[in-house]
Amino acid sequence: MRWAAQDMEVKMNRRKMGGILRNCLAAAAAILVLAQPAAGEQAVYATSGNEVETVERSSDRVITDEDREEADAQLKYYVDSILKRTNPDEYTLQKLNDTVYSAYYYIANTEMSVSELWSYVAEMKGKLDSVVPDVSVTEPTTEFLSVGNNWDTPSARYGQQVSIVLPIINLGSEDLTDLVVSPVVSNDVTVWPFEPGTTGYVQSFAEIPGNPFGGNYDAAMFARRELTFQFTVREDVLTGYYPIPFEVWYTKEGVRCEEPVTLTVYIYTEGKPGAGHIGGDTSAVESKPRIIVTGFETDPAEVYAGDTFTVTIHVKNTSQEQAVTNVLFDMEAVESGSEANTTYAVFLPTSGSSSVYTESIAPGSEYDINLEMTAKTDLSQKPYVLTVNMKYDAGQEIDLTDEAKVSIPVLQRARYDTGDIQVMPASVSVGNQTDVMFSIYNMGKTTFYNLQVKYEADFVEGGDTFLGTLKPGETANVDSMLTTTAASPNGTVKALITFEDESGNPVSFEREFALDVYEEVYEEPTFPEDMAPAQPGPNVGLIAGIAAGAVVIVLIVVVLVVRRKKKKAAAMKLEDDFLDGLGEDKKS
Repeated sequence: MRWAAQDMEVKMNRRKMGGILRNCLAAAAAILVLAQPAAGEQAVYATSGNEVETVERSSDRVITDEDREEADAQLKYYVDSILKRTNPDEYTLQKLNDTVYSAYYYIANTEMSVSELWSYVAEMKGKLDSVVPDVSVTEPTTEFLSVGNNWDTPSARYGQQVSIVLPIINLGSEDLTDLVVSPVVSNDVTVWPFEPGTTGYVQSFAEIPGNPFGGNYDAAMFARRELTFQFTVREDVLTGYYPIPFEVWYTKEGVRCEEPVTLTVYIYTEGKPGAGHIGGDTSAVESKPRIIVTGFETDPAEVYAGDTFTVTIHVKNTSQEQAVTNVLFDMEAVESGSEANTTYAVFLPTSGSSSVYTESIAPGSEYDINLEMTAKTDLSQKPYVLTVNMKYDAGQEIDLTDEAKVSIPVLQRARYDTGDIQVMPASVSVGNQTDVMFSIYNMGKTTFYNLQVKYEADFVEGGDTFLGTLKPGETANVDSMLTTTAASPNGTVKALITFEDESGNPVSFEREFALDVYEEVYEEPTFPEDMAPAQPGPNVGLIAGIAAGAVVIVLIVVVLVVRRKKKKAAAMKLEDDFLDGLGEDKKS
């Protein structure tokens, strides 16, 4: 054995962990096979309880929307798996998108049988694989030698130097000796991304131990040999993934191998602008330009119902190599409302045509679509979708289509009014209160929020009234009590009414009413000159008043005394009559 006892114990523990990991991977692989059947097989789906539903994929039945959705989901899952195991550049990612979207379009618009559908799905998976090679897993080329999985795919630009690491593992049980490793160099730029040459390319080492655990991957990784090669990227290198093959010669049990083993790693290179791309069998996929919407604006910036506005939509040809020609844009507004059970478009072009044409859009260039439109007057305040349908040619392809949507917010102007303001009383003295009453009407299609009324004048205070929310078509009644603080004959009071519309914008308006506030005056009584005393002396009027008051008091006392005597006499007479009655009874 080539390892110490302590190392052997570590390897045994790794072997146990490796067995657990392989069991988990096997279970995951079984699930993946269940979820991803090949073309012509049955798809199995667990539904509820122990029931299992199967979908036949070799049937001659015409496909339904459910079949199309399942096929789209399978392709999306496959693209996701490619993205997880690779790191594609923007160009490669665009080709992936073009390929899968063309498949979506074909599936959505083609009548075919179930078996034809899944044969097409299998074909498109092959095309997707050809766009980006699987650089995350390298299958063993022999039963002995393989590339370790601890190496990340490097990237380099034209003219740069780069280090390529080749980790070699021996999965066989026998030791290998006298190993010689050399890259497979080519002058073809589509095959070899580096400057061709031979100096320093060949490396050798004495041995790589066998695997005493019969194919245990962890043990093989522990005993791996890593070789590093220095290369210079060609100036005319293409952009994409290059496979870098290495030939490995070895001796096993004293016998020199007759044919070398080829081990392959990958590198991602970035070429000069316009240098071209590479990435597997790129001829299987023809990249198509796409037109996308990059933004839009309206003039004026805020669009109100009933207004005429100009919408400018910015579109871009995403292709960096190919122009699009005969480009036709058709704007289609969402339909809303009804008049005699008829729907209508929320935006109508003022020119009568909703189409815009341009001869071409250069690669990577933008184009602005300008269209004058009118928003219907009865629209509710909310965003409305405007669909941009695009039809164009690209090279040999004709009638390519794309679609994009923009949402244009439509606002409603707040419409309001008030009833006559009633003031009761309309004339009041300082320090007293008056009642102000009137109604507020919401005559538009937008809701009023935080509706409130305040009063402004130098001679009144108080009366602030909060009414809250007022929906379209509703009425709010105001009943406020104002307190006067100063005199103001024929004064004017301003009622300030404020609220917020559905966009949160503050709105305010004013109403005025008259209020007469006077100062209450108290004056001393005055006498005519002929009644005023001629000479200073005793106050005759005061003396006469006191005398009259005394006479009144005397009269009251006399009346009370007389009444008391009358009541006493009446009571004594009543008592005598009662006694006389008793005497007569006794006699009888």
